[in-house]
Amino acid sequence: MAVRRPKPRRRRATTPDSPSPPSIQQPSTIICEPWMVKKWKRPRDSKKLNLYLPGPPPVLVMPGRRHLAQQILHRSFSQKRANQWQRWSEDIIPCMIVPYLSYIQETLSLRHANVPGERHSNDGECGAGCRTRSIKVACVLFDAFEEITIIACPCFPALLQLLRRGLFPCAPMAPSLAVDLRVLEFVRLLFVRQSPNQTAWCDALETFLDGMRYKLTSKNSLRRRFSNAFHWYRVLTVLARDHISTLITDARKDGSLVDQPTEYLRSWCPLCFGGNNWRNEVRGSPSMPNIIVCIDACFTQKRSTNPRGATGSDPPNPTSSFFLPSADVNAMEDFVQRCRGERRQARPSRAEPDEDCYEEGMHVPVSVLNGCGDSFIAADEKREKASTRFFTDTGLMALLCRHDRVLWITNLTSAGEKQHYALALLDRLFKHLPAQMTIGLLYDIGCQLERSCRKWKFMDNSTISRIAFAVAVFHAYGHQWPCQIGFGLSDGEGCERLWSFLKPLIPSLRVSGFNQQLFVLDTQIHHLDSKSLQGFGHWLHRRWIHCQTKKNDALDSLHDLEVDEHMLRVEWKAQVDHQTKPAPRQSRNKAAEVITTVLALEKTLEAQEASIRELEMQLHGGRVPDIVEFNLQLADIRSRQAKTADTLRRRRAALGTEDKVNLEKMKKDLYLTVHLNALAVKTRIRDRLRQRKFELERLERSYRATVNAEHKLHVNTQHSIKRREPGILKLVSTYNGLCSQLRSLIRQRRAPPYAIMPHIIPRDGIFLLDVDDEIWQDVGLDNDTMAPPAWLSDDAVRNGIRFQLEVDRCMEEEARLMRERAVIQEWMLAEWEAIRGASNNAVVSDVAVTDAVISFHLWSRADELVNICVVWKKKVQCIPCAWPVGESWGPSDEALLQAARDQVQSSFCDEDDAESVEGEEGDYKGDLEYGEIGDEELMDAIEDIALADEYRYDHSNDLVDDADDIDDHYMPSSPIKLSNKRQCI
Repeated sequence: MAVRRPKPRRRRATTPDSPSPPSIQQPSTIICEPWMVKKWKRPRDSKKLNLYLPGPPPVLVMPGRRHLAQQILHRSFSQKRANQWQRWSEDIIPCMIVPYLSYIQETLSLRHANVPGERHSNDGECGAGCRTRSIKVACVLFDAFEEITIIACPCFPALLQLLRRGLFPCAPMAPSLAVDLRVLEFVRLLFVRQSPNQTAWCDALETFLDGMRYKLTSKNSLRRRFSNAFHWYRVLTVLARDHISTLITDARKDGSLVDQPTEYLRSWCPLCFGGNNWRNEVRGSPSMPNIIVCIDACFTQKRSTNPRGATGSDPPNPTSSFFLPSADVNAMEDFVQRCRGERRQARPSRAEPDEDCYEEGMHVPVSVLNGCGDSFIAADEKREKASTRFFTDTGLMALLCRHDRVLWITNLTSAGEKQHYALALLDRLFKHLPAQMTIGLLYDIGCQLERSCRKWKFMDNSTISRIAFAVAVFHAYGHQWPCQIGFGLSDGEGCERLWSFLKPLIPSLRVSGFNQQLFVLDTQIHHLDSKSLQGFGHWLHRRWIHCQTKKNDALDSLHDLEVDEHMLRVEWKAQVDHQTKPAPRQSRNKAAEVITTVLALEKTLEAQEASIRELEMQLHGGRVPDIVEFNLQLADIRSRQAKTADTLRRRRAALGTEDKVNLEKMKKDLYLTVHLNALAVKTRIRDRLRQRKFELERLERSYRATVNAEHKLHVNTQHSIKRREPGILKLVSTYNGLCSQLRSLIRQRRAPPYAIMPHIIPRDGIFLLDVDDEIWQDVGLDNDTMAPPAWLSDDAVRNGIRFQLEVDRCMEEEARLMRERAVIQEWMLAEWEAIRGASNNAVVSDVAVTDAVISFHLWSRADELVNICVVWKKKVQCIPCAWPVGESWGPSDEALLQAARDQVQSSFCDEDDAESVEGEEGDYKGDLEYGEIGDEELMDAIEDIALADEYRYDHSNDLVDDADDIDDHYMPSSPIKLSNKRQCI
């Protein structure tokens, strides 16, 4: 394209009195084609006229073309970054694994790190005659900031020279900055324990170095280079640890484990998948799933859309990930849509049946499933929980085992909690399980997921028959009674605890790249898994104590009731059959049911009209704290009132002449009127309590209460909840008054035969919303006038059923804990043998230097196992094994004794520290009064001393000393939530 410069205008001579003409700015840049964006080169000398400018061709930003120029520059920068990323991933990091492991072995895990200026002065001497290059590198140390010069050549590049000096470079070829490995390791350990903030860290480091008179070249020159070095150092540590784990895994692959879970599952949860034979079960134990998993979604871990409109993403990292590939999730979404489309075309259109019934394969009627679907927002896939306009990734969905170990995670990209995400996670799980292994799935809307799988044929019968669907404990309040089942004492809320642990990452990941978000979350999850692995012994012990305590209390209560166990089980079966049968819609009492429904609708309509009048009076009186929320509430109740009125009109129109006469007669029945009023008020109380519970969940999950918009929502929600509590209590008082009237009518024999006195709802504890509260029981309010069964009318039988079910759940938990007790020992023994086998393979190898490095890291892994085994063996000795496993755990008694001694010695303070504490009597005394830290340290020391004495004197395992469990009343649901021991170094 031809380009011409505009000719400059001649300047006329101006006098001080004459006004100067307006200055015309010369265009400083020239528009060009894309081929001109390439790197500018000076042309060869020729006799032709040289029309090239003395610098690179500039780019003219014409009006309306600025965005195009920015895209060209951004594309060039992105390509450069992608090339560097590819070089790091494919060439640099794989070549640094063995040198890094060698340096760790040479310095004894960075304990004796090299000083950059003291050693390796002849690193740049190349005997092969390569072309060398001198590079100046600024080194960031713990206590200094110095500059060194290295001589790099192709056979000994700069990054290997820096690594031998204990430094990590910021660039692969010619780094200008290198950071001490000890600094990087410290920051790595720090950022998995708090919210990662590299900008704040680098700013503090620059200020610290500036205070010591170390001047940097420019402001903020450290952040980008330090961030680059820190990221690739973390990648290197992950790949180095995976390299050692691969050697251990290869030594374990001997063909003995046939028809077992994959090595991936065995490595992530030893308690669920680490046994030698998953078919081993406790004799006489109730039938239960082989493993228990839970699924839940979180819509707080969102990632914002790029405000500049960039469509690309950051390059992927060469590390393994817990996240499902996007292709698998998209394939499952297409499969779900295809199944639903085919079934809709194949299914003939028909009206809703009059009879309530069971759907194919379901154990609860359609009416119950519809009630659960209406109660939960998660069951509505079309409900928007996050905006896809402002967020590219709207949340996360995770699959965890019952020990809170993450198995897989997937990114959510839709506005709602769609079912194909859960199906993708389950599909990946079944690919890693044996063909006959069964699972128990705990999900907030497990009943709805099972219904969809059977209705739309998402799974074949052989797969869905291996799944037992259940509801998480803390979400049972939103489900109907038949759906409130579980497995033992597992609560199914491991995902909620995971979201709580990942909450500090929300601000930084909100604006990060896609692959950077995955890498940070993977790193944090690996850290949580390492903590939970160390806490498995404590977790099993506390769960066992809790299970035994709960079972003994229930057995004592059953003994006090003096009710036969067989009779309780018969009554429980009768209750289940009665409350899970379809609701009869066409029967001989159909007319009476319709009349009763009309009366109930009239009472509901009167209550809604009274509420509308009350709200309108508040509006006229000016007693409205928030007009926006008030308008929403008024519009909602008016909408419900209109819907109720329309339903009542249609029901009245359907009545015949005789039914209308009976309706007028029943309106004059005092008992029926009070009965319907009580039932309507109780239903309203249940709805208000459910609504309050959902609002509390939203309030508890709000993590950004300091932001203006979120803070306003937080305050409004809290105000709304507090404002509605008096209304709920008033409804409770009204209901109790109606119950008193019903009891009085029953005593006066003005009620139908076999009428049951309803139970009064206690005001204390009404907001706890326990699944065993009287609020869920419609005793005396149903329409059955026959002789009531014992499970409904006899309080002793009702309480006995509850205690017997509690004993059964404790028995299930006890059997599972006994199985996990045996599995944890089998896994430890197999892992120890695998490490020994990998060490033997390293010894017989030909490369001596590599053998010494690999052997060092293998025995370091063995030391970690010994320290874990000491705690495990002590904590689980009171739990019987489900099957004989032998006495050996793998490590020798001498190794266990030495590890116990090391743990005891690391729990005491030095004498100087003790003297300094004694000198500060006032502060020390205040700390004891605040947290009782002294007693906790004392008990930890007593526990460790007793542990060392046990291995020293070989006490019998029959004598169990529970003195070290003085605080076992606190039983964490997660292995990670353990009391932190304070250790003085």
